[in-house]
Order: sequence, then C-alpha cells, then structure tokens
Amino acid sequence: MTLAPWEYLFVSFNAHFFPDIFHPTWIAAAILLVLSAILYNTQTRAMRKHLVYVDLWEWLWWTSLITFSLILVEALFVFDFFIVLLTEIIGIGTLIWIRFVRFPPIQRTYEQRLARERYFTKQKFADPEATIRRRGGRRQQRRRGARR
Repeated sequence: MTLAPWEYLFVSFNAHFFPDIFHPTWIAAAILLVLSAILYNTQTRAMRKHLVYVDLWEWLWWTSLITFSLILVEALFVFDFFIVLLTEIIGIGTLIWIRFVRFPPIQRTYEQRLARERYFTKQKFADPEATIRRRGGRRQQRRRGARR
C-alpha cells in the first residue's frame, strides 16, 4: 500500500492497483450471473403455479443481472474503485432487501391463503356423500326429499 486508504477509492479498478481483489471480483460476478440465470430458469419452471414465488425470482433475477453485469463492465472498462464498490454495496443490499424484507410478508399471506383453501377443501370432501353424484335432475331429488 503506497496510498492512503481513501485515495484508493479514486484509483482505477484493475489488476495493477488491486492485485488481490480484481480477478476474484470479476470472476465471482461472472459465476454469480450464470448461477442466477440457472436458478431463475429452474425455480420459475418449478413454481409456475405460485405467482408469488415467480415474482420473487424475477426480482432476484433482474437485480442480479443488473448488479453482476455492471461489475463485469466496470472491471472490463477500468472504472474507478468507488463506482465498483458502490455497485456492489447497492446491488447486494437490494438482493438482501428483496429476499428478507419485501417478499416474506407477501409469502406469509399467500401461504395462509393456501392453507385456508386446503382446509375448506378437506371439509368439503370429508363427507363421502359429497363426492357422489346423484342420478336424475333436481326435480327428482326434490321429490325424494319430499317423500321421506
């Protein structure tokens, strides 16, 4: 280290000034970009009937795409380190906010609705007679009821 720590913020982000973190940063960004694309495709196919989870994965995908692509561009075109650092902080902070703040209340509400629907479906079909169709129209059923 030949400069003061705050002076490194305004130095170009390249292998010469940052030999320890330059290559791991852009390699990790490339790997995380590919990994997020794979996870997005598999999870949205698996959860296609549950739109809340599909929305979560879309938010995570677009945030990952923007963040990790920007890091790759910034490493390729040798931006100043403070821009790279700001991109990482905002991008990772946004990913954490999406996963742990924005979507958990929405998911809880959705899961409660699913549980309620399952309960009412069980109650509806708990009686074996509920699944058997009666022969004849409604008139015949009314006559049967009147005869009894």
